[in-house]
Formats: sequence, structure tokens, C-alpha cells
Amino acid sequence: MLSTNEKLAHLRGTMKACGADACLIPSSDPHLSEYLPGHWQARSYFSGFTGSAGTLALTGNESALWTDGRYFIQAERQLSGSEIQLMRMAQPGVPTVGAWLADKLQDGQTLALDGQVNSQAFVRSLQKAFGSKNITIKDVDLVTPNWQEGRPAIPASQGYLHPVEYTG
Repeated sequence: MLSTNEKLAHLRGTMKACGADACLIPSSDPHLSEYLPGHWQARSYFSGFTGSAGTLALTGNESALWTDGRYFIQAERQLSGSEIQLMRMAQPGVPTVGAWLADKLQDGQTLALDGQVNSQAFVRSLQKAFGSKNITIKDVDLVTPNWQEGRPAIPASQGYLHPVEYTG
């Protein structure tokens, strides 16, 4: 089994191959759920942090994970020994994900993210944080080719139609 730092190194290789200078991996699925099936637990896989909320960002030589106060102690323990810097959200002096990326990325560079698991509103907030920098946001799945043990399958649970009186 690969260490967190080894997983990030593999991810960086794929970033470079696709022309990305940074990568963003949230705790999310296409429905923006909080509690995720295994297929969508990429942030946990790459960081080692298993809390339900967090965002991993990495550049060619740095990485950081943002999480909220519920998980500060857990994240500190689970990130120990890795290169990932813990970003304690909403604490003095801690930049947002967008501000951190804007600081790390230079004009003309590219951020890779999976458009299936990032909301349009979040992407707009990133664009706003980037300001006048000419930073491209590229929709690409860097997770699947780097999930060394094989990414879990997308759940195939049956859907149900509810009667109108239950749906509002």
C-alpha cells in the first residue's frame, strides 16, 4: 500500500502529463452529498484524512487540506507524517482554498478539478479569487488513474419514485 506522500507524487505525475499545475479534490460526489460512497472518497484516499468534510489542494511541490473545527484534532493526527499542511478553516490567518491557490498559481497556469464534484458556485468563487490572473480551470478526472488499488465502483443502488404527496 502506498503512503500518502507516494500517492501525491503519482498524482503530480498525472497533473504534469495533462498540463495542470495544481489539483483540487473536495469531499463530494455529483450530488454534493456529505456522506459519500467509496467511489467518491478521493480526498480521503489521497490525504489519509477520513473526516466527512475537507478539501485537498496540491501544486507541484505543496499540498494543503482544509477542514472545519469538528475535525481539527482528527486531521492533525491523520495527516501526521505526510507533507500535507492542515488548514484550520475560519481561523485567523488561514486562507481560503481559493486564496491559497491564487497565491500559489502564476499567471498562465492551470488548475485541474473534476467538474462532476465541484459546484458551479465554487468554481465561480475560485475564478473570483484568481482575480486578474490568467489561470485556467481544467475539468479532468485525475483521481481514477491514480487510485492505485482500483477505485471502488459507482454504487448501483436502485432508485425509487415516490408518490407526489411525499415529494412536495
